[in-house]
Amino acid sequence: MRGNNVECPICEIKYRKFLPYGRLNPRPNALCPDSLSLERHRLMWLYLKERTSFFNAPHKLLHIAPELCFIDRFKSMENLEYTTADLESPLADVKMDVHDIPFEDNTFDVVFCNHVMEHVEDDIKAMSEIHRVLKKGGWAIIQSPQDYSRSTTLEDPNITDPKEREKVYWQADHVRLYGLDYGQRLQKAGFTVKEDRFVMELPNEMVRRYALPANEIIYFCAKN
Repeated sequence: MRGNNVECPICEIKYRKFLPYGRLNPRPNALCPDSLSLERHRLMWLYLKERTSFFNAPHKLLHIAPELCFIDRFKSMENLEYTTADLESPLADVKMDVHDIPFEDNTFDVVFCNHVMEHVEDDIKAMSEIHRVLKKGGWAIIQSPQDYSRSTTLEDPNITDPKEREKVYWQADHVRLYGLDYGQRLQKAGFTVKEDRFVMELPNEMVRRYALPANEIIYFCAKN
């Protein structure tokens, strides 16, 4: 796989191409074989480097449903006080339900919680819990799968069949499919939301080089 066509910004290794990834219709050139990053992870890494103080300033970080490509790297960063949390994962420091986060108000400077809200029963409650445990002036990145052709989120509690959920929500264990109103739902939880089209401002060659998602909006959620 080694080559010089694509590069993972997380592990800084170059390849002829990335591995395919996906259940029904695997995406070509998606998975880094060393860091195990996907397109969205590489985009988030670059965003954190370019648009935030994450890699430089001291932060108390809560990472919900921690991605494997980030865990060891974040643990090794001297500027972070790093806590991982998950409902089931044995990799996490804390076992918890995101509807009821077991930390006091105003505890963390930063929270990451990606590809979780499409699974939970009450997403506004879960988002509100993240807002609660953030300090004033803190911020969160809360990403979810999103259908940019939809103006509103699709959710129907009557859709319970796994095959039907996979068809409608893109995955059998999803309970909703977010539309362009995703930012408004985050605002309901108390956040000031910036819908950052960072990837759309990057040069095409950079998007290709790092195999980034071409149109993903990053939701930067601040607590004022």
